[in-house]
Amino acid sequence: MSPQRLTIGKVPIDVVTFSQAIDRIEALVDAKQGGFVFTPNVDHVVNVEDDPAFAAAYQRASLSLADGMPLVWASKLLGQPLPERVAGSDLIEPALRLAARRGYRVYFLGAAPGVAEKAAVVAKEKFGALIVGTDAPMVRLDDTAKVDAIAAQLAAAKPDLVMMAFGAPKQELLIDRIAERVKPAVLLGIGASLDFLAGTIKRAPAVMRKTGFEWLYRLSQEPTRLWRRYLINDPRFVAILLRTMRAQRTR
Repeated sequence: MSPQRLTIGKVPIDVVTFSQAIDRIEALVDAKQGGFVFTPNVDHVVNVEDDPAFAAAYQRASLSLADGMPLVWASKLLGQPLPERVAGSDLIEPALRLAARRGYRVYFLGAAPGVAEKAAVVAKEKFGALIVGTDAPMVRLDDTAKVDAIAAQLAAAKPDLVMMAFGAPKQELLIDRIAERVKPAVLLGIGASLDFLAGTIKRAPAVMRKTGFEWLYRLSQEPTRLWRRYLINDPRFVAILLRTMRAQRTR
């Protein structure tokens, strides 16, 4: 049975706890029907507004988990409170423990060259996970031959779980494009999580993650890359939330 979903702007989000999210991922893998998992944050909600393909990918997601605390706060204003944040970077270690316990085959795809390999070493040594492949290809979504090659490479490795770390919206669009071709694998969009697992990027302190200020820590770490996202683009979220609230009142 599908969990309850709420929608913020054009992004559906499943109303699940962290442990329920892990259970849902396990159920997806065991069903052997494929599928994919996204972890939306404020940036996703904003960018989906201007990208029909990104919005369509979200509508097809098997599971959509609230990665950002602002989404949890917004859900309360909408009268459908999310029980907790289910961040992709918090999900990766329990997912790897699950994979080790159930004997799932795992593939790491994305991040900078060498990161997936370092993450694979950690996954094997720390969690006992079976990593059946790693790659960090340069991908342009308009390069059909490259996308086809990635799909064929994954299909040949026969993973149960693919953890994809290209950042949004590239990873979500790529996942949506190849998901049918790599069944029964379940694909997870995990953003910077391979870097966190490999230790190449440090996560924000726990108190900043819990209070919704992880974005500020990330901005301080990578100001040149992230300033426009956090200071120019993401404030549009307020208008999107207000629109969603108005639409809800008129139903």
